[in-house]
Amino acid sequence: MSVPPHPPLPRTSGRLLADGLTVLRGLLGLPVLLALQAHWFGVAWGLLLGGGLSDAADGWLARRSGGGSIWGARLDPLTDKLLISAPLLWLGAEGRLPLVAVWLLLARELLVSGWRAQQGSGGPASLGGKAKTILQFLSLLLLLWPASWGGSPWAWSVGWWLFWPSLVLALTSAAGYLRKGA
Repeated sequence: MSVPPHPPLPRTSGRLLADGLTVLRGLLGLPVLLALQAHWFGVAWGLLLGGGLSDAADGWLARRSGGGSIWGARLDPLTDKLLISAPLLWLGAEGRLPLVAVWLLLARELLVSGWRAQQGSGGPASLGGKAKTILQFLSLLLLLWPASWGGSPWAWSVGWWLFWPSLVLALTSAAGYLRKGA
């Protein structure tokens, strides 16, 4: 027995909701950074998790409503960068990640964002780019695991080791985007 598919959402309302989640994710970067600076690690962790989940949700909503808007396709990668850059910068400033690695990631994000902005459709994310984003979110969530929740040395260690493959994926996917643009 097969499970019936979800009925499609009305095109306009699904797109509006997806775009609203995208905008919300972009606005979360500053509160994440402020929470980290205030040592409210549980709040920062929850905001980052919510932002990561909103990234999955807005894509799902857009697909259910027949496809996202061009505006949403252009804004989505930018809001991902805003959300991920805040904890990356904080971790670099705190010495928990090497600054050179943080700067490489930020340079990659600017380069790829510039390339994608020139594409008429916002430039769809590559498989490597999507894998990079997932690994980055997982790595950051583990690196920011609050010590008061227990298990932090284990979480921090796993987050550290997940960070490096995310950096490799970031650089190799950037090379793929550049090859497409050449």
